[in-house]
Amino acid sequence: MRFQANRDVFSEAVSFAVKLLPQRTTLPILSGVLIEATETGLILSSFDYEVSAQTEIAADVEETGKVLVSGRLLAEIASRMPNAPVRFSTNESRITVSCGTANFTLLSMPVEEYPSIPQVSAQSGLVPAEEFAAAVSQVAVAASRDDVTPVITGVQLQITENSISLVATDRYRVAVREIDWDPGANQAQEPITALVPARTLQEVGKTFGHSGTISVAITNTDDRELIAFTADKKTVTSLLIKGNYPPVRRLFPDNVDNYAVMNTAELIEATRRVQLVLEREAALRFSFTSDGLTLEAIGSEQAQASETIDAILAGGDTVVSLKPQFLLDGLGAVHSEFVRISFTKTENPNKPGPVLITSQTSREQPGADSYRYLLQPNLLLR
Repeated sequence: MRFQANRDVFSEAVSFAVKLLPQRTTLPILSGVLIEATETGLILSSFDYEVSAQTEIAADVEETGKVLVSGRLLAEIASRMPNAPVRFSTNESRITVSCGTANFTLLSMPVEEYPSIPQVSAQSGLVPAEEFAAAVSQVAVAASRDDVTPVITGVQLQITENSISLVATDRYRVAVREIDWDPGANQAQEPITALVPARTLQEVGKTFGHSGTISVAITNTDDRELIAFTADKKTVTSLLIKGNYPPVRRLFPDNVDNYAVMNTAELIEATRRVQLVLEREAALRFSFTSDGLTLEAIGSEQAQASETIDAILAGGDTVVSLKPQFLLDGLGAVHSEFVRISFTKTENPNKPGPVLITSQTSREQPGADSYRYLLQPNLLLR
């Protein structure tokens, strides 16, 4: 096997292939990148039985073949090569990689022991890449990071005739965003639900965010339910998480009359300042009145903090206690100058309901996007 490729193109392809590989694996062979040199170019692939990545690039192939090499090591080497074409050749179990005056010799791994890369043929539909990437970044932050309950470590995709919605929760907050969906030739397709690992979806959003459109396919092969994302000659596949996702959509209120509107950046900065005196896991007290919003932190006997910012209140005065980082996550996903915080009620008048965070175009005009973030408040601090 022998080929020559553009350094930047080769480096970017190897980096893409290794990005989703686990940092540690009990099977060393799964840390490899499979490089296949064909008459038309190169195919680089990685697979750890759960997630796969595959990309095609142009190359001057002198001798076709297939080789498996340590992925992260090759990615490090490729990223530090001088600005010259990369020359790659194999001789039995030895791989020679050279670029300019730099030369490396690596040992190959046994190709015959590497698992087959999943192939997904049927396309379910298309999503606009930029909108999809934005939606993933808004929603995935609310997914759980606790593997004890795998079902809530994923983002639920719900596909209908012309829209796709993303939902995530960690039990303390819920994030939802809806974007357009183009079913392509599958105009009469049935609604589809898929639970995708949040980490994988975040990498897909970052990688394909500027690709125009992303092709999405969901398929069953050998009792393995897969989702595939394809754009720019790159494909990422992932096993779907099995299990019943909690029915969190019903937690969202149809309409709320009691709410406050304020400048998003002002609220973020005030929250960051006031939380400095808090003990870990403590909550901030937010008092909404006709005079504005007052943030209070009672950290300890040695340190307290408070700050007041402008807010327009509709409805009665309200006091809630919220974990600052959870609030900041929601505010960071509101891509608008102003934000609306709505107050829901519970049957217990002493226990406030969840607060609903949505975008606000101006002080009077609600935002145009469909992003909603529901945050459960702590009990009021006495």
